Amino acid sequence: MKLKSIILFIFCIQAIYIQAQEAYQITYEKFSNGKKVEETNPIQVLANTHETIIGTQNSFNQYKKYPNELFYYTKSQSPIISTVTQFDSIHSIISNDSVSFNKAVFTLTKETKRILGLRCKKGTTSINSNTIDVWYVDNMNLNAAPTTVGLNLGFVLEYTRNNNMTIKASKIERQKDINPNQYITKELAQQPVDLLTYKDIIWKSKFVNISLLKDQQINFSANFSSNDSIYRFANGTVVVRKIKLPEFKKGSQLFLNVNQISNGDAYDRTGTVFIIPTTSEISLMDGLQKGINQLPVYTNGNGEKYQGYFLTDKYTPAVEIMRFFTPFGVNKFNHIQLKNQTWQNKANYRQEITEFQSLLSNKEVLIGFFIGNYDQGGHIISANITVHPSDGATIPKNKVQPIFNTVNVMEMAGQEYPTLFDDANGFTVEFTLKEDFKNTKLRFTTTGHGGWENGDEFVPKENTVFVDGQKVFSLIPWRQDCGSYRSFNPASGNFDNGLSSSDYSRSNWCPGTITNPYFINLGDLKAGKHTVQVKIPQGKPEGTSFSYWGVSGTILGE
Repeated sequence: MKLKSIILFIFCIQAIYIQAQEAYQITYEKFSNGKKVEETNPIQVLANTHETIIGTQNSFNQYKKYPNELFYYTKSQSPIISTVTQFDSIHSIISNDSVSFNKAVFTLTKETKRILGLRCKKGTTSINSNTIDVWYVDNMNLNAAPTTVGLNLGFVLEYTRNNNMTIKASKIERQKDINPNQYITKELAQQPVDLLTYKDIIWKSKFVNISLLKDQQINFSANFSSNDSIYRFANGTVVVRKIKLPEFKKGSQLFLNVNQISNGDAYDRTGTVFIIPTTSEISLMDGLQKGINQLPVYTNGNGEKYQGYFLTDKYTPAVEIMRFFTPFGVNKFNHIQLKNQTWQNKANYRQEITEFQSLLSNKEVLIGFFIGNYDQGGHIISANITVHPSDGATIPKNKVQPIFNTVNVMEMAGQEYPTLFDDANGFTVEFTLKEDFKNTKLRFTTTGHGGWENGDEFVPKENTVFVDGQKVFSLIPWRQDCGSYRSFNPASGNFDNGLSSSDYSRSNWCPGTITNPYFINLGDLKAGKHTVQVKIPQGKPEGTSFSYWGVSGTILGE
């Protein structure tokens, strides 16, 4: 009898060992507002009694796609979740986290229902203002879930966020001789990084970052220098970067980022970022290198000569891709104190520029930066482009034709201020399209400047645009939110009425902001001659002060 008992005991131990090595493979499917979401690579989980790994179907077969993110859970008194990303078959990163795992506090209800034949209980929690409901089994000695939420409750078969997105188990399969950790053995041997570093590395791996400028001074000085890739002109107030850009995947989204601080100039200044086309006989680069007289001149009978504003047979104006306005002295003048006011350390400008992808992708380009100022310290800026792959994004317009740009970026080299709207008819540009443009838009940016109390900077003025004689746009461009940016303006003047200068509403700009373009639908334009006319009732001069308007227009089409 003793021998039989020993044999039975050994058999039971072996059975327990075999059971411990048995894993479950759980496949989940997604539903959005009750409708099944079709997927080719659904969430899949491998779990046994002491460990779990969350991935996708391709994570566990020969069709693995990179980057491949996995979550690995080990059961213990202090459970640990390891977050792993495999960038390719060689490179990967891992971070261990035992803190956030226990942050979600669940309210357990008495509700039950059956999923795949298993009787499930319900738990509810809130994460970042999202209501999360999970249906789980707690009597299988198994911790598994489609996300890390609810793992501590047991086996989660259904996860629902805000009653409209559901992840639900569709299949449970037994798997023998599979340990979840076999898919990350290399990573488990690595030195983990902290969770914040991990998230930063993963975030930055999702897009391409292209540096344009780093801590570049834009100031007014007779002593300025250039190098092989960064040129300075107009007494140092214009910087041009020559750079070869990579090819961008179709559907990518492009963003331009500019950071700016004062390096001595305390005033709000016009800033612009632009592409200099070099396919025509004359370009803005000719004016920058050889002098303003190289650029074609436009006159409207008022005696002024406006250089380089408009498209001609031989000249293509600069393509404006961002217009921004510096605040009053951010960073340099942060020593100015106001009660209960904390100043920002820098101004950040970020704008999508996807519509210009065809001018940038796989091209060597000249990208210019201008901040109008007469200060020896001037401003310091950094700039970069980020490229974000996005299969679901709208394919950008692939035809770009700049028509006009009256922002006088060569102001400090003698370029005339754009006061040409003193003519009631504004200006008219005739241009020729060499081919048909479909679904055409005019990208139109406008800001009013100059004068004091009665100047166009502070007086609303209607902008009207005509294409081929037909009115296509009429609007008063005006910003009333300038007071929202007070913390960027330490050197802004304060008046007897309790307002700061930076609080005042302006003609489509505020100190410390970007001016967004308007996209004006033009329909289909046939190849051949066309006209664009812009009319603005510009204010009269007041003594030595005068009003003017910076407008730029680029035709976009397919």
